[in-house]
Amino acid sequence: MNAKDRAARNQDGCQRASCPESNGFTLSPVDTGPPCCLPQPLIEVDGLAVHYGNARVLSGISLTIHRGCVTALIGPSGCGKSSFLSSLNRMTDMIPGCRVEGKVALGALDVRATKDLISLRRRVGMIFQKPNPFPLSIRKNIEMPLKEHGIRNRSERAEIIETVLEDVGLWAEVKDRLDSSALSLSGGQQQRLCIARALALRPEVLLMDEPCSALDPLASGVVEELLLRFRGRYTVVIVTHNLQQARRVADYAAFFWATDGTGTLIEHGTGARIFDEPRQPLTVAYVNGKAG
Repeated sequence: MNAKDRAARNQDGCQRASCPESNGFTLSPVDTGPPCCLPQPLIEVDGLAVHYGNARVLSGISLTIHRGCVTALIGPSGCGKSSFLSSLNRMTDMIPGCRVEGKVALGALDVRATKDLISLRRRVGMIFQKPNPFPLSIRKNIEMPLKEHGIRNRSERAEIIETVLEDVGLWAEVKDRLDSSALSLSGGQQQRLCIARALALRPEVLLMDEPCSALDPLASGVVEELLLRFRGRYTVVIVTHNLQQARRVADYAAFFWATDGTGTLIEHGTGARIFDEPRQPLTVAYVNGKAG
């Protein structure tokens, strides 16, 4: 990351109380934290392994994910990035024959031990590769999860709907057709509606599995802008094969690689260090387009 990019990021309005620009803290070298915040761990993963039947797809993954930051998971297809992502809110429980080992902690919560999956998935929302709005109206797409989570007051729901649609830049585009089918929206609008639906439950973490892969460049750019605006408000973990996108949005990056079908974590650190000063030969080759 060059000096101009650093300056732009430092001017992006970081709202975290721990921002060194607002409280006098200074950061040590580049791999200790992104330019605009003092890192605060939120998710701790230790010794994670994922099996599908007899096949081990991930092994020995240990990684810290920091509060309010964007962490990009990069690496070639088949190295376990999506399996890692799904283990963070137990979506792996829905896959027949899937077995997860190791530790995943969300703050004080032991993710693998909790029995309250509804509460977990409210705290840790998921955005999928392909937009998946319900075949209902725009309004009902957001109302349904609110009702399921006990928000019965109609005016409260209406306020939340307007707020989250504003957050994703959709309100002006859809406010006069909230009762129209969500399927009438463009692909990019549908993906932003899915993000708004996740935000309606006030999550701490957003997991995003290649959220731009089914979108055109213009719609992808809109989603990227959202990610930059979310910095400091939400903790985002995003899987992407677009290295330029990862370079643009990532406070932190983690590089995965598969050997004999088993994914491992090769290297992780700030986005600036992983892309500009990688330490492992595989990482060097991958970020320079010579591997993967």
